[in-house]
Amino acid sequence: MKVLLCHNYYQQPGGEDRSFFDEEWLLKSHGHEVIRYTIHNDVIEGMSSIRLAKKLIWNHDSYRELRQLIRRERPAVMHCTNTFPLISPSVYYAAKREGVPVIQSLHNYRLLCPNALFLRNGQACESCLGKVFPLPAILHGCYRDSRVASTGVATMVAFHRLMRTWSRAIDKYFVLTEFARDKFIQGGIAADKMVIKPNFVHPDTGPGNGSGEYAIFVGRLSTEKGIETLLEAWNQLPANMRLRVVGDGPMAGRVSQAMNDDPRIEWVGRRTKEEVDSMINKAACLVIPSLCYETFGRAIIEAYVHGVPVIASRHGAMAELVRHGETGWLFETGNASELRRAIERTFSDPRKLREMRVAARRAYENLYTAEANYDLLISAYNEVIVSVPQPVPQRSPVIKNSPVEAL
Repeated sequence: MKVLLCHNYYQQPGGEDRSFFDEEWLLKSHGHEVIRYTIHNDVIEGMSSIRLAKKLIWNHDSYRELRQLIRRERPAVMHCTNTFPLISPSVYYAAKREGVPVIQSLHNYRLLCPNALFLRNGQACESCLGKVFPLPAILHGCYRDSRVASTGVATMVAFHRLMRTWSRAIDKYFVLTEFARDKFIQGGIAADKMVIKPNFVHPDTGPGNGSGEYAIFVGRLSTEKGIETLLEAWNQLPANMRLRVVGDGPMAGRVSQAMNDDPRIEWVGRRTKEEVDSMINKAACLVIPSLCYETFGRAIIEAYVHGVPVIASRHGAMAELVRHGETGWLFETGNASELRRAIERTFSDPRKLREMRVAARRAYENLYTAEANYDLLISAYNEVIVSVPQPVPQRSPVIKNSPVEAL
């Protein structure tokens, strides 16, 4: 099978970029031919805000290039990991005009919330959920703390909602958890269009033994990741509790200061995947204190590979992936005292910790291996390929004089 993978890289590499690489490897490892169409957000530098806003809603270049690529390569299916902001939804119409079915992975909540996180002022926020035009996001400047930038994203979401892009131009969606599926159903995506396909971890590097005797945080150092909650909890812990922080971001200065003030805290910055794997392998537990819902929490299954239990906020996908008292502990979101108690419980009971390590590893083997993921992936591909593609009406947003063409 020939598969076209479509992805807009972020300026700071993250979980969606990793998923794109992983799925490309997965397909190639099973003998499929992979064609790529990618854009990197670095090209935004020097681009005017007006030009960026136009591309956000409809990128004429992407539309034209995709049609040419499809005519030349004739893929069986197009699978998009991320089209925001530069590739734009125009590529869905390009594929449909060429008779190629479209699958879109939903790694964040962008179709329902302009900042993609369901988060405002450090609290979960669903003010825009289900609204045709997400006006609250503009009023609060939810995207990049800017009303102007938020207007651009909100307009893109609303425009394509009105054009029925999300329902007629996409044949199938991959969502990562049942929680995310429920949110997208509330936001208007048809339930029968969604397949729950979690992330996977490859290669399987095997379980560790927790010999490092420290807790570890891996992720972006930003407000929504609950960094303040993490540091506050550590202030309350006994002197023998060690924390290693891996990652970078806007709160790096805050973490650096905490490390200078507390010798138990070690901040190592951004590291390679191999280095992160090694550090998780030796950790006693992984801590994920996110304030936002998280669509999945890739770090959770990366911990499970090594048999490392997870302490996570009790909401969103995390409450679904972590089985309380079995593969880790859940605590009230933003509650540093409850997080402190969960960490103390983890380190104070070696027998229970060993049991959780076994359960965490078992969860990976049962649910998050590459082979289990491939079965879900190829089944969805075959389903959309054999279905009869819906023709795009002649007076569609992809022909001259249409609303999109006028942008």
